[in-house]
Amino acid sequence: MIQDVSLRPVEETDFDVLFEHMRDPESVRMAAFTAEDPDDRAAFDAHLRRNLAREDTTNRVIVGDGRVVGSIASFVIEGDTEVTYWVDRAVWGQGVAGRALALLLEEVTVRPIYGRAASDNAGSLKVLTRAGFEVVGTDTGHAAARGAEIEETILKLG
Repeated sequence: MIQDVSLRPVEETDFDVLFEHMRDPESVRMAAFTAEDPDDRAAFDAHLRRNLAREDTTNRVIVGDGRVVGSIASFVIEGDTEVTYWVDRAVWGQGVAGRALALLLEEVTVRPIYGRAASDNAGSLKVLTRAGFEVVGTDTGHAAARGAEIEETILKLG
């Protein structure tokens, strides 16, 4: 059980572990809205480098008990700030995502701030609602991980 959760900026040395987290098949299915090919390392590295270079993003790794157990970020899309996170499946259900989100929300004080999750991703929806996000709508989109159009829930804080 993870006891201590903290955030720190993403470093190039984190890319390997983050890539492994983001290609876990069950995690990819639950996230739904993922890269077309989660095994494409060059595309992963290029995407991460682009995000790290953007001035309107905050990118952090989630450190649990001294090791990288995920990533969390805020970014601006169409004028709205959103949060996104990815937690190693090995630590699901241990409160890591919720603690990491609370830490990010202390650092990123823009409000309103939005979150999105596949509507059937009960775990992620619970993380967001426990942090005070409220459901404000739904949308449908192509989920590369599932090869289909699915519904996603849109949530808002503040």
